[in-house]
Amino acid sequence: MYCGAVEFVCSPSMVRHVPVLLEESLSFLKPGNGGRYADLTYGGGGHTNAILSSSDSTEIISFDCDPDARERAKSTEAEFGNRFTFHDLSFQRMDEVTSPSDFDGIIMDLGISSFQLMEPLKGFSFRLDAPIDMRLDPRVGISAAEFLETASKDSLIRAVREYGEERKWNRVVNAILSARGTGVLQRTMSAAELVAAAVGGFRRNQRIHPATKTFQGIRIAINGEMEALAITLPKAFRSLKKGGVLAIISFHSLEDRMVKRFMRKMAGRPEHKFDNSQLHERTALAEMLNTKIITPSKDEVLENPRSRSARMRVLRKLSEPGL
Repeated sequence: MYCGAVEFVCSPSMVRHVPVLLEESLSFLKPGNGGRYADLTYGGGGHTNAILSSSDSTEIISFDCDPDARERAKSTEAEFGNRFTFHDLSFQRMDEVTSPSDFDGIIMDLGISSFQLMEPLKGFSFRLDAPIDMRLDPRVGISAAEFLETASKDSLIRAVREYGEERKWNRVVNAILSARGTGVLQRTMSAAELVAAAVGGFRRNQRIHPATKTFQGIRIAINGEMEALAITLPKAFRSLKKGGVLAIISFHSLEDRMVKRFMRKMAGRPEHKFDNSQLHERTALAEMLNTKIITPSKDEVLENPRSRSARMRVLRKLSEPGL
């Protein structure tokens, strides 16, 4: 059955969830040796289940702020029992239930799960007509529709130009402002058509929908995703044991840039090419296990096209700050 009908909500059983860069993640985290792990983005449970399956002595604590993830996690609980603990929390609140030096490894997959994309009422995809919501946790904040109708022009510019990295941001922002009060901004497909027209419509051999960048930027803005990641990175590092590994998979250049700079800072390296700090001003608290980003193989992209923009960076903790 096709999941794109206006009124049809895809059943979770109809969605195929494929964890991205799974083998690469396991090769760095090494859960087969046992230990205690954290999955800060449970999603469909792909990484969590694989980590638990690696050893009978492995434990994991997983987080997800999507209220539907609680139900999905029941299958993991049924299979692995008390070796698995689930928390209905956003990852920036991880320190509410964890302690410093708690984990042998942590995985973060910053992508939107298949379940969220394929549920029309969550309003993430403009290929499924529905009210445009886009909240990772629909219990908090404002919907994308409310943001589009009420946000200041500066906030729209930040979402479209900075977070969405849309080159024709000015046309898009003006189109959004002009469409306020018409109903166009209330639904995914009509909003996507508005944005597509603003940027010039489909071009020959275009791989992605012309509204993709704008929708991505709006999602990042209303969920405070960059702010949440900035808060979480030091918390995650603090919760690693000495020798613990932090593996982060991102799908957006801004997220990857933040992760890269954080890891370089922890490794005592210049954060970016304009970093003029001196060697004696930097402290190596960790080592980067990959100097270049890890990307999916051609076979993985063929099997799971959504993985094509994934990139992973990995860090091993050497010591605590101040030691």
